[in-house]
Amino acid sequence: MKHVIAFVFFVYNLPVFVSAQTIDPPKEKPVITGAERTEVYLPMLKGKAVALFANHTSQVNGIHLADTLLKRGIRIVKIFGPEHGFRGTAGAGEKVSNQTDSATGIPVLSLYGDRKKPKPEDLKDVDVIVFDIQDVGVRFYTFISSLEEFMEAAFEFKKPLLLLDRPNPNGFYVDGPVLNKKYKSFVGMQPIPIVYGMTTAEYAMMLTGENLLSEKANAYANYFKNIQEHHPDTPYHFQVIKC
Repeated sequence: MKHVIAFVFFVYNLPVFVSAQTIDPPKEKPVITGAERTEVYLPMLKGKAVALFANHTSQVNGIHLADTLLKRGIRIVKIFGPEHGFRGTAGAGEKVSNQTDSATGIPVLSLYGDRKKPKPEDLKDVDVIVFDIQDVGVRFYTFISSLEEFMEAAFEFKKPLLLLDRPNPNGFYVDGPVLNKKYKSFVGMQPIPIVYGMTTAEYAMMLTGENLLSEKANAYANYFKNIQEHHPDTPYHFQVIKC
């Protein structure tokens, strides 16, 4: 099976210049996140054993992705959680243990505890992985580090990865020093600026496009492109939910 990253390009409208004429401003277009495009990715999940890599921000209109998939008959066999845990209740830097999610009864494996990368046995019973986490676009947020480690494991074990993208609240600029490789850690794994101006999917594209993953992982990194629209003047309510 091919290894898949579904990602979102945000297409911006170019300005149109007119003279001696008044026109009404264009209506705002709604932001469409990757998670909302169920018609695109649900067919890839039907009849499959699905693993989620998600947290409390993996929502659309207040409904969590896990609930959406379960309601559509998708079989979620396990959930992977990043820093702060699947439900976002752990503190910054706090070690998170494996547990069973009380709301769904699905086992949750922590990737911010004893280990930060899935083991072969963690993915043995998984057909496809879905990643959906709201990021903030700064290097020291560990979500992109968790994604990188997960990509290594997924591609190494030949598992498809669907990455459902979301807008970057700091995606309109780049700022700060580029990380010196000798200071590489889980709060900074790649030589990028502090504010790096990419969505999560664009960051994933950079990792594979620039051969920043291991040689073994890069050998299996193929793509499925999911094109969306995002008007730059449209307000977007970022999914930061109090649990």
